Amino acid sequence: MGFFEPGILAPLGAFVTAILIVAIVSMRKMREKELQAHQELRIREMEHERKLKEIELEKAKVELEKARYQRPA
Repeated sequence: MGFFEPGILAPLGAFVTAILIVAIVSMRKMREKELQAHQELRIREMEHERKLKEIELEKAKVELEKARYQRPA
């Protein structure tokens, strides 16, 4: 039979199984890191949006104050 003899197939099966387990664990860790990176990016994005809104509010306040002082009494 050659290739399908138990003396060859059993060690080969164990080797392939070990490689698959290592590959699956590595892929899972890589996916977790990817998800963590996306989460951190989203958090930074939300903080940036919040800062932009704060700047817009400050700008509106300054323009309102400017308009009050420029109006004739």
